[in-house]
Amino acid sequence: MPLNRREFVLMSAGAAALQITGPGSSAFAMKSPAGADDLPSLTLAEASRRIHAHEVTSVALTQALLDRISIYNPKVNAFITVLHEEALSQAAALDAEAKSGKFRSALHGIPIVLKDNIDTAGIRTTAASEVFDDRFPDDDAEVVVHLKAAGAVILGKANMHEFAAGGSSASTYFGPVRNPWALDHIPAGSSGGSAAAVISDLAYGALGTDTGGSVRMPASYCSIVGLKPTYGLVSIRGIVPLTYSLDHCGPMTKTVEDAALMLNHMVGYDKHDVASIDVAKEDYVESMKQPVSGLRLGIPRAPFYDLLDEEVAKAVEAAIQVLTKMVKSVKECHLPGTSGFNALSLTGEREAYHIDLMRKNSMRYSLGVKQSFESAEKKMNDISDEPCSEKIVDYVTSQWKLILMRKNINDAFTDFDLVVLPTMRILPRTVNDALEREEEVKPREPEVISNCTPFNIFGLPAISVPCGFSASGLPIGLMIAGPRLSEGKVLALAAAYEKATQWHTRRPTLTPDMVVPPVKRKV
Repeated sequence: MPLNRREFVLMSAGAAALQITGPGSSAFAMKSPAGADDLPSLTLAEASRRIHAHEVTSVALTQALLDRISIYNPKVNAFITVLHEEALSQAAALDAEAKSGKFRSALHGIPIVLKDNIDTAGIRTTAASEVFDDRFPDDDAEVVVHLKAAGAVILGKANMHEFAAGGSSASTYFGPVRNPWALDHIPAGSSGGSAAAVISDLAYGALGTDTGGSVRMPASYCSIVGLKPTYGLVSIRGIVPLTYSLDHCGPMTKTVEDAALMLNHMVGYDKHDVASIDVAKEDYVESMKQPVSGLRLGIPRAPFYDLLDEEVAKAVEAAIQVLTKMVKSVKECHLPGTSGFNALSLTGEREAYHIDLMRKNSMRYSLGVKQSFESAEKKMNDISDEPCSEKIVDYVTSQWKLILMRKNINDAFTDFDLVVLPTMRILPRTVNDALEREEEVKPREPEVISNCTPFNIFGLPAISVPCGFSASGLPIGLMIAGPRLSEGKVLALAAAYEKATQWHTRRPTLTPDMVVPPVKRKV
């Protein structure tokens, strides 16, 4: 039976204070070639090659990860549900196919984890909320159907920010997700568990969802690769929505090649998903190999380079210098603003999903998420004296603006092919600081700590790749984005940068005796 993580997490939450020295105390280790006893450290591509060469079985890979999960998940709290028996059974069936010479795809026998807002038939899908503590969907999400058909093994469901309604992964019914580089810090969110699982070598790849940066932000803070594809390229049917018009689903992996391998088996037209787009099939692994020497890079300084942490700015500028040597040109550029688009008006999509749930289960939402929902609704009601009719008008006009922006955004990429910018503007906060901010009753001034949301509004492909570390050992990410359906170019530049640097080879040093710091909340 799937393992219920909630009881264990709650038991662990009262652990003694963190004993390591500073946020970077776990420092990092260079990834070494994996032997028979170090299977979890393989990349997805390496694991795939070994399976296809009959050097390792899916059962061996799955068991190695399950063993590691049992040791380190209590530290990082990346999983809500672990599918021990189911994963091993699925792996055994795929090994039988491989033994007879049948391989479904490059993902055949590869264990991955799914964010827990992605439906899985007969397997609990909670969206990290008490509201859905006993929710068992009847069907797999469309993207899960694709991955299973490709032979991926589902290890379990990843912890996340409740209902994907925040960027810390601290507000969750199952206890905060910890950043493996520093357990007292957040991994960002909302796909924090997916990112923590990948960088901790608890899975070879993961699925995350991204409404305002929730794949790329935790990828940046955990030093992995996170790709948000073009809006509609990957079906979002069967995924618990946050804001449907901005929701995306993308792969989270150790390397760019791994992300391309996963994306190959995630895309596909879904006539039952109103967001889905029908495009010609593309091999993203092959597209990733295209030369980058002819690419023209744009650097959108304003507003994306404003108010950067000093160490973030230094790391990103160093990354630009690396890229400058491998592309045709680099120039400062400007992207269209999104200030004329009222994203707040789309909260009606959130209300449409949650209105009945909130009425029946108000006290089962976490404090931070409940306040976030109520605050957004109040702001919309304050806009006019006739909240219902005005909200409808605002929603419709915002949809028109959204459609027009997405139809015309490729026109911005006339003098440059791709843009490069920091993924996050600041370094990770502590878990306690994040919770204090999210549970603060008094409204706070809006903050811009990431550069991700405009690319959700435009619906453009964007990837975050590791580009450095702070002096205290906290990861820094670089974002590369391009026009609609330019995944191949985005992946190619990301892969070229990855090949020219070593940031992606570093791993946090986790030990079984690491002490989980306590969660401190105001009484």
